[in-house]
Amino acid sequence: MKILIIGRGGREHAIAWKAAQSPLNPEIFVAPGNEGMTLTSNVHRVPIDENNTCALLTFAQEQHIDLTIVGPEAALMNGIADEFHAAGLPIFAPTKAAAQIEGSKQFAKELMVKYHIPTARYRTFDNYDKAKAYLDKTGAPIVIKYDGLAAGKGVVVAMTSDEADVALKDMLLDNHFGQGKVVMEEYLQGPEFSLLTLVNGTQVVPLVIAQDHKRAYDGDEGPNTGGMGAYSPVPVISQDQIDWAVEHIMKPTAEAMVAEGCPFCGVLYGGLMLTKQGPKVIEFNARFGDPETEVVLPKLKSDFVQLVLDLLTHREVKPEFYDDAFLGVVLAAKGYPGKYEKGLSIGNLDAVKQTVFHMGTDRKEGQWVSNGGRVLFVVGRGRDLNEARTDAYEGVKTIYAPDLFHREDIGWQALTR
Repeated sequence: MKILIIGRGGREHAIAWKAAQSPLNPEIFVAPGNEGMTLTSNVHRVPIDENNTCALLTFAQEQHIDLTIVGPEAALMNGIADEFHAAGLPIFAPTKAAAQIEGSKQFAKELMVKYHIPTARYRTFDNYDKAKAYLDKTGAPIVIKYDGLAAGKGVVVAMTSDEADVALKDMLLDNHFGQGKVVMEEYLQGPEFSLLTLVNGTQVVPLVIAQDHKRAYDGDEGPNTGGMGAYSPVPVISQDQIDWAVEHIMKPTAEAMVAEGCPFCGVLYGGLMLTKQGPKVIEFNARFGDPETEVVLPKLKSDFVQLVLDLLTHREVKPEFYDDAFLGVVLAAKGYPGKYEKGLSIGNLDAVKQTVFHMGTDRKEGQWVSNGGRVLFVVGRGRDLNEARTDAYEGVKTIYAPDLFHREDIGWQALTR
């Protein structure tokens, strides 16, 4: 069996790592992947950019790929699933129309309002003056979201009107993420959690939940990032609350997509918040989250490849999970999520006993170096979160990388609540 995984980061490394454990013994190709992925047996890099749909399709046809799994959101919005479907190739990814649930915040909000899926109140603007007038009327705190793809950085939780105004100018006047719109949302309060579900039409299979740490620095200070760490399980969220979210948010959303003529197939990611009124949607993603995937897939006991194959053929899917807790810490280049250098030296990786997923690395003259903002993800495992946290930080301390930084408090709040 041959599997093609599209993408180059830690999420795709985790997918390849988990797929390689399948009893089906697949040969795995990652396009373009990174050097760290090839440390997993049966994983081969393919020098094709994830946005080069034509070349990826040709490769899949020539290699007789049995299953393609897409990691990054940009490839989905390029319509890669549509092209593979047209060629009769199996792919676990939503169509371009279905991927709008992530690609357009406005589409997602309108869908939720129409189908009574709980979420924050909102307004959409493409004009700075009108957005500023609305801000003057509502005040802060308020959430400002760019209506489009922004690599996980297009959201500003503004605690003051001045912060919100800076975000509006950044998105609508300076076009930091491109010319577009902003969604201005009611500020909600409560613990956040990520609920990843495997979906095919109205078939919705929940995985275990995780919690991500978005802010760059300890104490949830600093700018939003793509995520600085994650853990699973999330003790503050009960199983009853998870079940409620599946029945009242994830399943109705999948059914709504079918009703709208754009049925979803792939990973429907619910970024949720437990408010006083119950779980509400903060955002939807149309693919595996990063770094949540790097703790959710290690917790999965079942054969991931078989789960996907069964889902694609509408068979019954019942994943099993380890009881153990998993917690991961990101090592990032100093300056991230702003300007940062690449080619930073990384030492002692071979001595790390914990699972390490490569997010942005390369090999130069036999040495590991950085090749991105988020560079490594070290995963700890234990009987509970405390053990998993201790294990993860032991791995982090083993690595010698003075030009990288990490948060020291991943999972700490979960242990002190």
